[in-house]
Amino acid sequence: MIPELETDRLLMRGWRDSDFDAFGPFWMDPETAKYIGGAAETRGEAWRRMAIMAGHWQLRGFGFWVLERRKDSAPIGFCGLWYPEEWPEPEVGWSVLKPHQRQGYASEAARAAIGFAEGLGWTTLISLINKDNIASRGVAEKLGATYERDIEINGRTALVYRHRLPNEHMTVS
Repeated sequence: MIPELETDRLLMRGWRDSDFDAFGPFWMDPETAKYIGGAAETRGEAWRRMAIMAGHWQLRGFGFWVLERRKDSAPIGFCGLWYPEEWPEPEVGWSVLKPHQRQGYASEAARAAIGFAEGLGWTTLISLINKDNIASRGVAEKLGATYERDIEINGRTALVYRHRLPNEHMTVS
């Protein structure tokens, strides 16, 4: 069972089949896909991506939550902890759907996910960010993460941002 977390504005919950209506187009859009995998996906590939995120919880005991806006129950993004096979180390990641970007949802959710990781006894996390994703780089820095190095992962270069836990330097939005 996926635990639910609540923040001031969000319910962070498990995945539902109905979430595909919101997230399928996000993963199929070339503009957003360049930051979360490199290429737009077909409808079937996008559905499998959602299934992988849901299944990661079963296999690892942690994963990405759907970000549901509390005031209207709208799914607006996803955030959580990620550590698939061949990943360099555990990651905290986030994505917010276009109409809801730049409203502080990513940093609000990431703070809760980092708190969850602290509860697991973790002392560090990374965020792997596309160098052109200025908004995500800003979120990482707002959370107190520092740029560490560039790495090659899945045929692409990513910037590694390091989060040290507990992070007493996170700013409040």
